Amino acid sequence: MAQDDIVTGMQEHYAAHLAPIYTWMVGDVDAALERSRELLSKAGVLGASAAGLGKQAIDLGCGFGLQSLPLAEAGYAVVSIDLSAELLAELERRRGPHAIRTVLADLRDFPAHVATPVEVITCLGDTLTHMPDRESVDDLLGAMSRALVPGGKMLLGFRDFHSVELKGVDRIIPVRSDADRILTCLLEYETGRVAVTDLVHERTLTGWRQRASRYWKLRLDPDQMIQRIESVGLKLESKSVERGMVTLAACRKQ
Repeated sequence: MAQDDIVTGMQEHYAAHLAPIYTWMVGDVDAALERSRELLSKAGVLGASAAGLGKQAIDLGCGFGLQSLPLAEAGYAVVSIDLSAELLAELERRRGPHAIRTVLADLRDFPAHVATPVEVITCLGDTLTHMPDRESVDDLLGAMSRALVPGGKMLLGFRDFHSVELKGVDRIIPVRSDADRILTCLLEYETGRVAVTDLVHERTLTGWRQRASRYWKLRLDPDQMIQRIESVGLKLESKSVERGMVTLAACRKQ
């Protein structure tokens, strides 16, 4: 079995390891888009009274558009920001006639790329845990609050590595597999962060090939995140947890 070198760092991890298989990892893209529509609808972001001509949205860590596409379909002009050129190119192919502007940039720099204030900002999936430290998370939350109109909506998502620490073989997580590819994840916990190793096995003409990559994610405390949201002038409207993924919906105070 051939094995590629291990790469480190979040941006390098996605560029060399996950971005080429990200859509495959998601699986049924249409079903994933429908789940996003349901999430956005429950948060009061979609619908005739929420969306419409002249309203704007920012999608941070947009990937190939699981939030950007439903927002644009609903009538928002969307600015979609990500560090992966490959995923942004896929979003460009998917956007069709919709008003989506893709930006290759660090999401922390989003104020330099958008005209604010806007009606909606999303930062979903597991984007927040990729931040380098909690101070960066706090700074981003402040910037997001300032970029919203009064009453504007913010949706955050992150995997809860804080509340439960997996032990032993439970730290080895099968993500997805088919006849030609297997993706497995290994978690190693430390104080305040977790090392994530993604192992990809792919069938080739000469046998199975392994690619391995390791990088860090933050262990964000959901209760502390709510306190931070409220400290920057936002009001929590809802919290949901599904399969370890925390989603917080908030609005900027009037």
